[in-house]
Parts: sequence; structure tokens; C-alpha cells
Amino acid sequence: MGVTSWFASLRGGGVLGFIDRVVSDGDAVNSRRRGWIGALMSSLWMSYMIAPVVQAWSDGERLRVVLAVVTLLGYATLVLCTFIIFRRRGPAESVEDRPADPRLWPFLAAMAACTAALTALLGPVALPTAIFVAVAAIFHLPARESGYVVLLVVLVLLFLPLAIPSMSGLPFYLAFVPTIIWVARQLGLRGERLAELARRQQAELDIVEERNRVARDVHDILGHSLTVITVKTELAQRLIDVDLTRARTELADIERLAREALAGVRDTVGGLREVSLRGELANARTALVAADIAADLPEDGQLPDTPHSQLFGWVLREAITNVIRHSAARHCTVHVTATSIEVADDGRGFGVSQASGSGLTGLRERVRAVGGTLTVSAPKEGGVRVRATVPA
Repeated sequence: MGVTSWFASLRGGGVLGFIDRVVSDGDAVNSRRRGWIGALMSSLWMSYMIAPVVQAWSDGERLRVVLAVVTLLGYATLVLCTFIIFRRRGPAESVEDRPADPRLWPFLAAMAACTAALTALLGPVALPTAIFVAVAAIFHLPARESGYVVLLVVLVLLFLPLAIPSMSGLPFYLAFVPTIIWVARQLGLRGERLAELARRQQAELDIVEERNRVARDVHDILGHSLTVITVKTELAQRLIDVDLTRARTELADIERLAREALAGVRDTVGGLREVSLRGELANARTALVAADIAADLPEDGQLPDTPHSQLFGWVLREAITNVIRHSAARHCTVHVTATSIEVADDGRGFGVSQASGSGLTGLRERVRAVGGTLTVSAPKEGGVRVRATVPA
């Protein structure tokens, strides 16, 4: 487990997870509410100062206590203001790219002055309030600027007790609390940036997949329909001087096919295109007859129950289109089982460029999407065999 993923899991639970949730950047609807929660939580952390104030009051130092309470309330107000006014909203990477708000620096200076005043009034027990200066900087400044503030606070907490004997006794580990919060915050922001990047990449992949779907469906629909329209047009031209009634029938079929192709393209763009094996078998029978190719196709009652009817319909459509367009075949056979469909012809076959064309490429993608395989082979007896197999 990497450092980022470790911290992501750490953020999800415990005190650190709660703190990060209440101060994390959210959407516009919840931003103000979360800002108030974060501000109140930060102010409540100062409750540890109640004990020194009570002790000073019991010692009879009334003036110092009053001044300390006023200063403490002012400090809490400053913390509230920083979380309410200077919340850095938006994605993590955009937050880090924005310059620091110059209005925050006077607030930080005032908070540092409050720490100094509380320390002078109540003694070294008030020095750790400097941590709140670092916390405000961590959550409202970019990484570099907040790092400088954290470093300054750490140096004060480490060396001031050494330089002033009366400050001794302060636990040294408190000096590293701002550093831990800063590192945790940066790891959290890095995790947010990685998550945002992953979301954007997934959105781009979804767009590409949708484009490929539309291109694949339009190719399959128009390729098949235009091929059949071409064959029927040639047939109608031959019949117009021989059998006018049949020629008119073929022309009516051409009009119907053109309308169906147009409707199919519209449905594809809208994501509503549906293909069924039974429907494509009927279309294949009509198209093969028009192309003067003998067809051996299963009847409706012979079709097995399969959840892959739509996929097999696409396979049949593309395979029949290639038979009519490229094979010059005299006979075509279709065999369907619950887990496979096979289309074979006795034509001249086709070359490598045709075998790797966009139609078969799109067909392979369809079959692969359900865990199946598509094979295109040339039997010894000639022709081409297209077979799609899916898991049971």
C-alpha cells in the first residue's frame, strides 16, 4: 500500500478523518455549513485553556484572568473568521494553483499576537496556542506559504522554551504537531488531486467509448443497409424492362430500407438502437435473395434461447453485409447455438485489408466486451467463416 493510499484510508476514520471532513472543500451547497462546522471545531480545541484560567482566578489574579479571557475570545473569533472568510473552495489542484489571499496575513499576525499575550498572561501553558496559527495557514494557504508558517511555529515551540528558562517544561513533542498536520493535509490534497485526475480520465474514456459506439453502430447500420439498397437497385434496374410489378416491389423495399437506415442512425445517436437476432435473420434472408445467394438460415422456431440475441444480431448483420459485398458467393449458411453464431459462405474470400476492416474491428470489440471471441477463417473448401463464441 502506497503512502497516498495509506493516508486516504487513515482519513476515512478516527479524529483525523472527522477533522478533514469538516474542513474539506465541498460543493457550493454545503460549503458554508462545512465552514461553520470547521470553525466551531477549531475554536472548541481551545477549551484546554479553561483550566489555566480557573487556576489564575483561584489565585486571585482577577485582572489577568479578565484580560486572558478577552484575549482568548478574540483568538476564537479570529479562528472563526479564518475558516468562514478564507475557505479555499474547489478542486484540490485549483486550490493549490491560486495565490494566497493577502487579507489572511493580518489575521495570522493577530492570532500570533494573541498567542504572545496569552503566554504573557497565563505562562508557558498558553504557548501551544501557536499551533492554531499553523492550522489556519495549513488550511487556507498554498503548500509553500503554509510550510513557511509551520516552520516558524515549530521553531518557536522548540527554541523559545530553551531560550527562556521560565518557559521550560513544555512537552517538546507539541512542536511537531503542526508538521504532522501539514504533512497529513498535503497527502490528503494529493489524494484528492489523484482522485480528480482519475475522474477526468474516466470521463474522457467514457467520451471516447461513446464515440466509438456511435461510429461502430453507424458503420454497421449504414454499411448493411446501403449494401442491400445497392443490390436491390441493381435488381430493380434489371427487372424494370422484364417484370415491372416486381421492379416496383424492389423499389418499395429500397425506400423502406432507406427509411429504416435513417431511423437506425437517429436511434444510434440517441443510444436507443436495438438489434435482435430474429429481426436480422429476416433482413438477411431478404438481402441474400436479392443478391441471388442461396441461404440456409435457421427458422424462428429453431433458434435457441440465448441472452446474447442482440450481439448475435450485430454479428449476423456485419457478416451478411460482407458476404453480399465481397464474397461473390452462391451459398451462405448460418448456424446458431446458445453460445455461438457462425456464418459461412462458399465465395472467393477476402484479403487481409478486408479481414481487418472497421466493420470486423468494431464487431470484435462488441464480442470482446462480453468476454467472447470472434474468429474469421478461410476453410479449405473456400469462402469465409465468421464465428462468434461467448461464455456459457
